[in-house]
Amino acid sequence: MAHASQTPSAPRPKSWITGIHAYVPGKSTGKDGQALIKLSANENPLGTSAAALAARAHAGDPAVYPDPDSTALRIAIAQVHGLDPARVVMGTGSDELLNLAAQAYAGPGDEVVYVRYGFSVYDIAARRCGATPVVAPDADYGTDVDALLACVTERTRVVFLANPNNPTGSWLPRAEIARLHAGLRPDILLVLDGAYAEYVAPEHDDGALDLATASQNVLATRTFSKIYGLAGERIGWGTGHPAIVDMLNRIRGPFNVSLSAQASGLAAVQDQAFVEASRRHNAQERARFVERLEALGNHGVRPLPSQANFVLILFEGALTAEQVYNGLMDHGYITRWLPGQGLPQGLRITIGTAAQMDEIAQAIAQMCETAK
Repeated sequence: MAHASQTPSAPRPKSWITGIHAYVPGKSTGKDGQALIKLSANENPLGTSAAALAARAHAGDPAVYPDPDSTALRIAIAQVHGLDPARVVMGTGSDELLNLAAQAYAGPGDEVVYVRYGFSVYDIAARRCGATPVVAPDADYGTDVDALLACVTERTRVVFLANPNNPTGSWLPRAEIARLHAGLRPDILLVLDGAYAEYVAPEHDDGALDLATASQNVLATRTFSKIYGLAGERIGWGTGHPAIVDMLNRIRGPFNVSLSAQASGLAAVQDQAFVEASRRHNAQERARFVERLEALGNHGVRPLPSQANFVLILFEGALTAEQVYNGLMDHGYITRWLPGQGLPQGLRITIGTAAQMDEIAQAIAQMCETAK
């Protein structure tokens, strides 16, 4: 029996859990708690498909458990993307699947690799299972395939890559994704996070779903939180080799996609006209917004190239990102300032309506003129 002095006075968390910094979502209010127009979380400014809203309202009896396998939703997803529904796994948002991927294939003594300025959940997913996060250098805020491959060691078990990337908006074409995969050992799981993939024009598809279909070590994930406008329902999905799908199904939460989420998700995925309209709107307004920002280049304003539904703007002159963040709050907008992700000079702004983007661009231009 342990001596009393050696007995802990309280439960002790695992050391790797204490190293986690909790995920910080985009804010929706100002410093005084006032509600602001939220352009901090990359939600769809067009809202949600009317068909999805109607389905959500008539989802069924909430006293009854939902289908634990989300069967109808998986079949619909598979039909849209040309997949085998048996190779589709559902998650409570794609975040659940990202965490499960690390948990299933990595642990203490293993390494999980991702690029600098990658999605902050990757660090959490690695530490949550006791693995060591390894951060590869970026290439001007984008993903460098050679740098990722150079970070791979005999201890590497998982590589995470968001394409397009969050928060930078950078994107790798199909050939680079294929080159990354070809450079990895077959026992390393490559997780291709396509949360923003639907915003990329179909003719520029990066091949993630094809790789997941053809390979034994690729998991491709998607979400309904962005272009489908269902962030509040928490619906994500992934596809990969049957063995990968089996592992994730073993450890995902039971009944992890709610009754209303399954109903609204099913209607949303069948309404591809809404998806196309959202993609067109985003491409048009993003291009207009970036053009106005690029005109401010002499003031040190640099919008990074983006294939997502947001733009990361670097403020490299007299005007700082913090000043713009606070100034836009005075104009009624909350955006995403990123000092916690190593980007104190960066402000990520979701693409909103045409009027919202015009007002923000004008406000930034005015701030540039008065900055000293």
